[in-house]
Amino acid sequence: MLDPIVEFFTRVFHWIGRGIGMVIAWILWPFVAAGRWYTRRGWIIRGSVGLAVLAIVGFYGYFIWQTQVWTNFDPDYVEKYKLQERGVSAGEQTAGTQGGETRTCGRSAIVDLTADLTDFNVNQNAWISSMLLYKLGFFFVLDWDDTPFLDNKASFQRGINQGVRRSAIELVDALGRVRGTSQIDRDLQNARGALTFDEETWYFGLSPFGPKTPTPSFYRSAIRDLRKFNDRLVSCEAVFDARADNLIQYLDRIANDLGSTSDLLRQRSENYNGGWFDTRADDRFWFAYGQLYAYYGLLRAAGADFEDVIKQRSLGSLWATTEQQFRAALNITPFIISNGREDGWVMPTHLATMGFYILRARSNLVELRQVLDR
Repeated sequence: MLDPIVEFFTRVFHWIGRGIGMVIAWILWPFVAAGRWYTRRGWIIRGSVGLAVLAIVGFYGYFIWQTQVWTNFDPDYVEKYKLQERGVSAGEQTAGTQGGETRTCGRSAIVDLTADLTDFNVNQNAWISSMLLYKLGFFFVLDWDDTPFLDNKASFQRGINQGVRRSAIELVDALGRVRGTSQIDRDLQNARGALTFDEETWYFGLSPFGPKTPTPSFYRSAIRDLRKFNDRLVSCEAVFDARADNLIQYLDRIANDLGSTSDLLRQRSENYNGGWFDTRADDRFWFAYGQLYAYYGLLRAAGADFEDVIKQRSLGSLWATTEQQFRAALNITPFIISNGREDGWVMPTHLATMGFYILRARSNLVELRQVLDR
């Protein structure tokens, strides 16, 4: 009585197995054909082809290694600066001789963090976005950002760079000069120009055609200019205008930047519900994470640079709470980014979670701004 049922399932599994076998054979056919061609060639051709294959494997191996190893990644990286022990605002004179010939002023933590975050991106790690294999994409067909792998570090680095660029702009326009009538600092201006350079330039390009200076070289020059400015600031040869209105403007810029990112997360979360299969969700998530990673350190640095302003306005408790909100967001590091439905119970929605933390941090920044503006 059960024989027809058994026979039916036997046929079903037979055809399933046959179909899987045909798919595997179709996938392996080019490699089998290439292997047959290779074995029939002379030793010169085989040696040349072997070296080429070895070079490609090594090239991809290096690329995969660089995308998966995040050297010196540490959400608590700012602790090594011991900013709470400084006790002096940026640009404030701390020592001087009786004749006034030798003076010492407070170093800017914002400038230090801006330089060191860029150093983290391009010296301690390879800058992924301008690597040749990243630009070529997945087998020359798909952009790596459209795949679920090997693009998280690039998005994270671009998020950090977004925060660094914003800080460099504010340093030139407001923080590194006395109000709007003084001269723009040349080192800061050079650093801003370098940091706003295109993120994806390799040694050679097609538009325009010819050799080019790669992106990391520009960012490294920005590091040198930023550190040169800070050295001059310590010697009281440069200016850091640690006024309340400058701090308000800096907080405004950060809040606006985070507001834009929260909207980016919202659009992806509302319009796509692919769960673990949304290949662009990880890009959005790690870009936002990189921004928060940078702004957490820069906010801590601003607290040190504007120490006197914070004390005068009795902002210590609120400032500490804001820093804690940024740090709490950095605890979200899922192994696989999922963009499920907000009311779903199988696949989580990491984009909505990150957006929630960003809005919490942003609301604290807005509150800080309101207190400062009273």
